[in-house]
Amino acid sequence: MRVLLIHAKKFTYKTVKPAIQSPENPTGREKGDYVNVLVVFTTVESNDSEAVISNAIEEIAKVAEQINPSAILIYPYAHLSNDLAAPSRAIKILELLEKKLRSSLGNLKVGRAPFGWYKEFVLECYGHPLSELSRTIKAEAGTVRQVLEKKYYVLTPDGGIYVPKEFNYSRYPDLKILVDKEVFGKELPGGVNRVNEYCKKFGFEWEFMSDHGHMRYGPHAVAIMEAVMEYSWKIARELGIPIYRVMGTNMFNMAEKPVYEHAMLFGDRLYEVRVNGNRYILRYAACHQQFAMLRDWIISYKNLPFGVFEIADSYRLEQRGELSLCFRLRKFYMPDLHILTRDLSEAIEISMKVQRKILEEISKLGRRYVALYNITEDFFNEHRDELLGFIKNEGYPVLIAVIPPGTYYWVLNVEYHIIDNLSRPREIATFQIDVGNGARFNITYTDENGEKKHPVIIHTAIIGGIERYIYAVLDTAALMEKQGRTPYLPTWLTPIQVRVIPVSSVYLDYAEKVADEIARHGFRVDIDDRDESLGRKIRDAGREWVSYIVVVGEREVKSNTINVRVRRTNDQIVMNIEEFINMLEEEVKGYPKTPLPMPRYLSARPILSYQA
Repeated sequence: MRVLLIHAKKFTYKTVKPAIQSPENPTGREKGDYVNVLVVFTTVESNDSEAVISNAIEEIAKVAEQINPSAILIYPYAHLSNDLAAPSRAIKILELLEKKLRSSLGNLKVGRAPFGWYKEFVLECYGHPLSELSRTIKAEAGTVRQVLEKKYYVLTPDGGIYVPKEFNYSRYPDLKILVDKEVFGKELPGGVNRVNEYCKKFGFEWEFMSDHGHMRYGPHAVAIMEAVMEYSWKIARELGIPIYRVMGTNMFNMAEKPVYEHAMLFGDRLYEVRVNGNRYILRYAACHQQFAMLRDWIISYKNLPFGVFEIADSYRLEQRGELSLCFRLRKFYMPDLHILTRDLSEAIEISMKVQRKILEEISKLGRRYVALYNITEDFFNEHRDELLGFIKNEGYPVLIAVIPPGTYYWVLNVEYHIIDNLSRPREIATFQIDVGNGARFNITYTDENGEKKHPVIIHTAIIGGIERYIYAVLDTAALMEKQGRTPYLPTWLTPIQVRVIPVSSVYLDYAEKVADEIARHGFRVDIDDRDESLGRKIRDAGREWVSYIVVVGEREVKSNTINVRVRRTNDQIVMNIEEFINMLEEEVKGYPKTPLPMPRYLSARPILSYQA
């Protein structure tokens, strides 16, 4: 906070016109006329909290005691700093400053001019040494964020509820790992994470010319990313409700009240940009953009429920020491789905569909989730039966963290964790039931009686962030390797699904014919036409985890067949091209097909940095 203190013989002001979109209501403060007044020109800055108020009062009181004014006027004045707080926050701090200053100074008159208005004023200043003073007010160095108190329980599908330290985890080792971390603060085990090596193998790398936590994606990584992005859109549409896909910006002005309030609930991981004195945040999910759109839509109860979907480039200022390839990033992609429902009852019903989809998708990887249910105390007490319904769907005990009501915008926030190859919980998917942002962003629908109501909103990333889902896939491969098996990716995700290798250049025409037919069916196929030995070509394909290596030579040309090596099983099969394509189609059924993001012929490719 910055203040300029002027001891004035006379000071008058009058509001002229609004200076911001939503100025403070000036009623009773439209004008002021003071004599012998200490005018406190005040700028509330972006990092100011209520903690600055006591220090501000101390400074003002110290000057007032020396000059003995008959009144003090708090006068909002944005020109003392370029680092301005959001208007809603500034108004709140100024209101509290006025209230507490009046209480502290007893009978001394304290006034405040309205915030957010252009005002004309006339000032006649005294000329003594204390008549003009400036101050920068800061909170005490020891001020820290309030720690949220949580009550933890373990809830079982049969309705049993236990204090975490008394629960028997012998049949639920995954849950114990999550409880040890979340409840007892047990440090995560260390070790070499094979996922990091897999990430680099496929071109998921840090970009060291950017800010920490930003990644670059080579052609192999792009193939995986595009496939997952398309899949995330596909499974959103499988929920059985209308879904609308949108796109938007990633930067939002903290001067907008709903943006500021929502951001403050997010906490200390805001990624900020300052432009022309304005403070912007980079979005940490698709919420701001979708909500800004939805408040402009004309929605009837007949339209509900429906969802809005975007693969949002998202930004979170994670601590540098916690950054992890494909898992904890400062910039990532979130397939964010928000579902509008009429009320809490319908939100619970639709959330169960979302939950079942989340559990179904992780099971396709051969994995299971262990869940942390963050719940407000009122929801926990009033919706115990519905909560138990969710737990029964899990088929596994869950950890519950109960928090005070009204702390956040949601009443239920479920985090789904895998236990990774280093026995650490890693959050992947999530859903929330949001009862606050409909009103905060003024999103409305018209009910059966013609009345405007705010929807209850479900937030979900069914498979988690794009990179986090890929982390789960690669972690599954790491577990295979740990078990002594050949690690592989699902065929729909493998960057090169099929590589055709002619035994020599004599058979290149046949290799091209085979590749053309495979590509015609939408599969990512390339040809190793390099002047290398067959053994070298097969080894290189193995290093890229190619799902199927197709070798063609004299025998294949004469019999019109192909020789197929299967990475997943290490089998070698001779078949015709139609049989092979039918096998591929069956294997990728239900998954998207995306194009090859590199030239077909290996001889045309440079040596990529992550393959060197």
